[in-house]
Amino acid sequence: MKSITVILPQLRLYTPAIPRNKTRLSSIRVLLDSTFSRPIYIGTFRDIVQGGNDTMGKKDKGSKDQPKFNLKVPKGTRDWDGKDMVIRDKIFQNIVTVFKRHGAQTIDTPVFELREILSGKYGEDSKLIYDLADQGGEFCSLRYDLTVPFARWLAMNPNIQSIKRYHISKVYRRDQPAMTKGRMREFYQCDFDIAGAYDPMIADAEILRITTEILDSLDLGTYTIKINHRKILDGLFEVCGVPADKIRTISSAVDKLDKLSWEDVRKEMTEEKGLDPNVADKIGGYVIKKGREELLSELLKDEDLNSNESLKKGFSDMGLLFEYLTIFNVMPRISFDLSLARGLDYYTGIIYEVVTEASAAPASKGKETKKPKLAVDSNDPDADRSNDDTIGIGSIAAGGRYDELVGMFSQSAKGAIPCVGISFGVDRIFSIKKAKMDEQSVRLNEVDVFIMAFGSGLLKERMQVARSLWDAGIKAEFSYKVKPKLPAQFKAAEINGIPFAVILGQDELARGEVKLKELGLPEGHPEKEGVTVSLDNLAEEVKKRIGPQTVSTVDDLLTTTDELVLDGTK
Repeated sequence: MKSITVILPQLRLYTPAIPRNKTRLSSIRVLLDSTFSRPIYIGTFRDIVQGGNDTMGKKDKGSKDQPKFNLKVPKGTRDWDGKDMVIRDKIFQNIVTVFKRHGAQTIDTPVFELREILSGKYGEDSKLIYDLADQGGEFCSLRYDLTVPFARWLAMNPNIQSIKRYHISKVYRRDQPAMTKGRMREFYQCDFDIAGAYDPMIADAEILRITTEILDSLDLGTYTIKINHRKILDGLFEVCGVPADKIRTISSAVDKLDKLSWEDVRKEMTEEKGLDPNVADKIGGYVIKKGREELLSELLKDEDLNSNESLKKGFSDMGLLFEYLTIFNVMPRISFDLSLARGLDYYTGIIYEVVTEASAAPASKGKETKKPKLAVDSNDPDADRSNDDTIGIGSIAAGGRYDELVGMFSQSAKGAIPCVGISFGVDRIFSIKKAKMDEQSVRLNEVDVFIMAFGSGLLKERMQVARSLWDAGIKAEFSYKVKPKLPAQFKAAEINGIPFAVILGQDELARGEVKLKELGLPEGHPEKEGVTVSLDNLAEEVKKRIGPQTVSTVDDLLTTTDELVLDGTK
């Protein structure tokens, strides 16, 4: 095909040769400017790029072979909107309120990292990392968590030797999804970490105090903080006779005891990982134990255990931590659980995770059921297992101490900063919270006042009242119709759960007054029909009635603490 040149007055449009049938373009009329007596139709743009206007006048019937696709989101992901967004945002607000109460500052890091940064940090779960295609010579992966990026950030900023940091963002794992149980491939984590060299167990105790404050404010029901120590677990394995090169893999197997029976875990250790059955049986005698201070006392009396240096260090840390947790009133929530292992390779000390009544799989709760419901296809790793009774929500928060992770990225000894932290799984918390809530009570917005009018609509007057309320920091809205019907205005306020209405009328406005009405009052209430308020005092009266403007919790209640006075100082 030849190149084509179209000459227009004061414009030279050049179109290079384009092979036929490579482009489908809608018809575009090419008109010459008013130099000519009338517009001249040159042809469709397709005609021009195909080398002529021999198709003039023919209808474009469209391509029969236009590709079709299934309009959906990828497996393990979802859209968020409506009441679900409101509930999730309230959860975020609760969590951030507590983080800030404890002096944290926030950071943000890229959603993808160099692959070498993430590799070798997650044990057997490394297979769940999403690797990206080569983009310009850098091999990258989507972040698996927020902890490793934080450690990398600390190593890149050696001037920062201590920080309380929180980070709320999405992470990605190619895990088998169970959407209604908060198990997704794209999900939010809310992390709080304390970095810096401090005396033992003080920062660890505050992390667990933060955990109880957040979960109590969310009102999720009964929960337990399972706690263990990597040095205790490693020492137990050594005493039982686990070879050094198998400690991490055996640790990963033990970590499955919350999902599998001891028989299944023992089978994995002996048949799949080659552990001596006698050694496995010794491990089984310990990992079934759980308790609090009394379990620690029992272990301290075991002579075999106290000959191991790793165990002695772990017992010392745990005893000190229990003292601090008693002061912080956290001990009633604690379960010292020797089966807790946490499969991530970077933990070096205290480890913990939070479970609720909804964490365990329905089929494992000991209730008689006709037949456990299973996933659509148990052999399909991508199948959504929301209806699988063998799958539960799992832990809703987890973390621990990782003293060596930053040093793995740092070029100097100064960069080896000890850290401890916790991560909250917002999507799992959401699934529990939503199941407990009456969705009818969830408001889609936080508007306090709906401005409405009788008769002619009074649009400009409604706009003026809205402006005055906005100027006063009051959340208000009005109908965008010029003459809205009064029932429709009340209906709009009712649908959005707006508590107050400001009602405008010609006669009242002439007197400089409006009616302020609290919606939903019962019959017979003295203010059922509203109260007359001066326009000049409207904002002040509204503020008095709606109360102080604060960030609300999931249940629209913000827990506040009275000022603490120590030695006469607030």
